[in-house]
Amino acid sequence: MTLRTMLTLSTAMAGLVFANAAGAAEYRIGITQNNVGVDSYQTTYDKSFKEAVEANDAVEAVVLDAGGDVARQIAQIEDLIQQQVQAIIIWPTNGEAVIPAVRKAHNAGIPVIVTNSNIAEAGFDFVKSFSGPDNITQGSRSAEIMCDKFKEMGIETTAQVVQISGQPGYTTAIERQKGFDDRLPEVCPDVTIVETQPGDWNREKSQKVMEAFLVKYDKIDGVYAGDDNMGVGALNAAKAAGREGIIFVGATNFAVGYEAMEKGEYWGSIYQSPVDDAKAALKTAIDVLDGKELPFLNYFDTPKITQDNMSDFTKPVF
Repeated sequence: MTLRTMLTLSTAMAGLVFANAAGAAEYRIGITQNNVGVDSYQTTYDKSFKEAVEANDAVEAVVLDAGGDVARQIAQIEDLIQQQVQAIIIWPTNGEAVIPAVRKAHNAGIPVIVTNSNIAEAGFDFVKSFSGPDNITQGSRSAEIMCDKFKEMGIETTAQVVQISGQPGYTTAIERQKGFDDRLPEVCPDVTIVETQPGDWNREKSQKVMEAFLVKYDKIDGVYAGDDNMGVGALNAAKAAGREGIIFVGATNFAVGYEAMEKGEYWGSIYQSPVDDAKAALKTAIDVLDGKELPFLNYFDTPKITQDNMSDFTKPVF
């Protein structure tokens, strides 16, 4: 199959239409993504989604990117409604703010599939299915990884932890923080989370956040980051300051996190593939259009990865 691209001008932004050039596709699906250029996970997701569409003769997709801008994403959803796509996949920039636009799609008879990061519960009635990871479980598993390491070190009664969360208002960030905050006191009740600050999924910002933590706190035993990109930013700050012995735990095991684990500098994370994420979103949309019964929360598994078991996992490509 040959890839055909053409520019689609809209009120939201220019997008690419990926289709089978041999003939009319059976399904026309629109997707508006969160922020493709912000990190390697989202870049790989975008590439994998386009490849999955290209490999499926039955599908044509209008692929849009909100660039992290809520207003742009809302305009993109409204534009996809006007284009009369048969299904809309949304990777929300903000789980609350997009609800009115998702409601418009629902009222127009267009099924909405949310990918990767869910919208707020108030919008669930307007969504056909969510496809992605269970982010609360990821946060819980990260807490367990950290607690187990503290117990191995014998500091589970005195350890102090700082947390670098993701983008404020973003459901994944909220859920991973909740999973960690709720689970850590259950497994290590004497460990203290002394402060949480957002890193916005950005390595450089997270490094600055960690630099401020290091100045403020003489004792930091662990760092939990909402993804490995931010976690490695924090690690870089600690290395530059000469602060050793800190246990770094993240989520969404990026290649940089995997490499830092190989060096013995970064302890653990949660293994999640953007390739699986993208393929699952497209499959969910097709299954919905085929009339298949799906669970509302259509999760894929994301296991723990640490220095102890990392040989069981392939190095991430993102």
